[in-house]
Amino acid sequence: MPQYKKLYTVGWGDYELLDAGGGKKLEKWGDLITIRPEKQAYFNSGISFTKWKEMAHWEFKEYKSTTGKWVNILHSDKKEWHIKYKENLFQLKLTSFKHLGLFPEQKTNWDYIQTKLSNQDRFLNLFGYTGAASCIARSTGAEVYHIDSVKQIISWAKENMNLSKSKDIHWVHEDALKFATREMKRGNLYNGIILDPPAWGYGAKGERWKIENKIESLLFVCNAILEKGGFLILNTYSPKLQLDEINRIINKTFPDSENEISELWMTTKTNKKLYFGNIVRLIKK
Repeated sequence: MPQYKKLYTVGWGDYELLDAGGGKKLEKWGDLITIRPEKQAYFNSGISFTKWKEMAHWEFKEYKSTTGKWVNILHSDKKEWHIKYKENLFQLKLTSFKHLGLFPEQKTNWDYIQTKLSNQDRFLNLFGYTGAASCIARSTGAEVYHIDSVKQIISWAKENMNLSKSKDIHWVHEDALKFATREMKRGNLYNGIILDPPAWGYGAKGERWKIENKIESLLFVCNAILEKGGFLILNTYSPKLQLDEINRIINKTFPDSENEISELWMTTKTNKKLYFGNIVRLIKK
């Protein structure tokens, strides 16, 4: 059986994972602190929830698995604000589905991208979300293509590009698999690709996406459009894709690659270990 590593990502000046436990996590985003649901925090918290509520400005109360409401604890009028990462500035918003527009555990991938790209390269961000990876890739001088199926999310990503004083990212409102397949037919190649697909969802024209049904096909196409010597990053947070299944798919779709498959973790300030899914990094030979 293959042995999988634990890859630990860390916070930075404008983001800290303060504590976790009891199905929740306590996070500091710039000068605001939030409490959000977290299924992986099945252990006891490092400090009491009473203390959390003395610290936090907002708590997300979950009504269903995908919706809920933000409740103001300490007085704060801020529902939108900015945080900085290196030379990039990102807008955060209190959304009705508990997210704020940034996945800070991705810092490890942002740093990796910056070490791999140069101004001669082309980079593809599939399932691009609010564009953190796109902005960071663009800061290297690389040509960047950002793909997402939701127009409002692309608008948010454009705001992040402008806040980061970047420009000329190529925005594409389309289903990720459709776009990648068309690029394959055109013979277009990329030096780096990142995929952070949802467990399920819909494309720009209502195409149904289930990660366990489509990821293998998408990775075959990604192999065809990735330059030799180029890198690919895959993040998954779906229980439908366990590490052994990911390993099987990668060996099938990228048989000649040099790859590393890991669990992604972060340590809280109270020394709790929180799991953030699985990650693949590979270099195409």
